[in-house]
Amino acid sequence: MKRRLAREIAVQSLYHMEMNEVEALEAVMMLLMEAAGDNESEVKLSDEGATRDFVLEMVNGTWSHKEAIDGLLSDYLKGWQVSRLSKVDRQVLRLAVYEMIIRNDVPGKVAVNEAIELAKHFGTIESGKFVNGVLGKMIQDVDQLKAKI
Repeated sequence: MKRRLAREIAVQSLYHMEMNEVEALEAVMMLLMEAAGDNESEVKLSDEGATRDFVLEMVNGTWSHKEAIDGLLSDYLKGWQVSRLSKVDRQVLRLAVYEMIIRNDVPGKVAVNEAIELAKHFGTIESGKFVNGVLGKMIQDVDQLKAKI
């Protein structure tokens, strides 16, 4: 499965978890079944186990580090609070920070670019610019931020 699709499902799962207070597995499975049923996402049933595991790893990792991620974000949100962000922008930023700061297999620029695309896809007209602004500042300090977590 393509990582972009995995990120889309991860953002949707994080959103679903926050809105409906469900566990990661339930959110991910619901979205994978929906994606496979729509047949728009190119999810193949033969890939389901690997896809589920990869998305669950990202969702669980982001969710388990949510407080630390929100703490980092709050330092870069000038005039904003994490709780006041749109729910979509918040999930996109959380996933990007998780990939950028906590995971070691995603280059920072890739995490930022993917987050911008996700924000444009799921958010408002201004979401892409907003996410770019926040993450653009964070990527400059990525080494120091990795040391904080």
